[in-house]
Amino acid sequence: MRAAGDRMQRLFVAIQPPLAIRERLLAAMGGVINARWQSDEQLHLTLRFIGEVDRHGAADIVAALGRIHNPRFTLALDRIGQFDRRGRTDALWIGVSPQGAVEGLKRKIDQALVRVGVAPEQRAYLPHITLARFSRKPGDIGDFATRSGQLAKLPFAVDNFTLYESHLAAEGATYVPLVRFALDPPR
Repeated sequence: MRAAGDRMQRLFVAIQPPLAIRERLLAAMGGVINARWQSDEQLHLTLRFIGEVDRHGAADIVAALGRIHNPRFTLALDRIGQFDRRGRTDALWIGVSPQGAVEGLKRKIDQALVRVGVAPEQRAYLPHITLARFSRKPGDIGDFATRSGQLAKLPFAVDNFTLYESHLAAEGATYVPLVRFALDPPR
C-alpha cells in the first residue's frame, strides 16, 4: 500500500544521442503534414520503459542500474521507418546500427530490473529514435525519408545511459533526466 503523499514516478531508461546528432535530426525535421515533431529534449533511444513506481521502487531501480557493467560502443543512424497502429501511421522514427551492442545493454538492464521486482518486458524491441508522432493521417513520409537520407550512417559514441522520468501532458510528454550511468571505458 502506498503511503499518503508518496507520489508515483513514471520511469524509463534511454540513451540520449550527443548534441551534434540531435541538432542534425532537428534540422531534418519538417515537410510532413500533421507531424508533431519531437523537441531536442524528447530525442532519445529507449532501452526500457519501466512505468509507474513509488520512491522506494525508484531507489531500488537506481541501485540496480548502477551495478551494470557494459563496454562503451558506437552506433550510427540508420534507416527511416514508421510504426502503424490499426492500419494508421502513428510515429516516424530513425533506426540505429549495429543493433547487437544496444540489445546487449538492454538485456543487462532488463535482468537488473527483474532482480528488483520490475516485470519483464513483453514487447519486441526495435532500437530507434522517434522523430514525429501523428494523431491524424500523415503526409508523404516517403518524401521525408528520401530528403533525410543524409542522416544515414552518422556515427556517435555511446558512453552512458540515463534513467528518465516522464510527465504526460496534453501538449505532449516531457522527459526529465534523473540519473546518468557511465558505461565502462575500453580496456
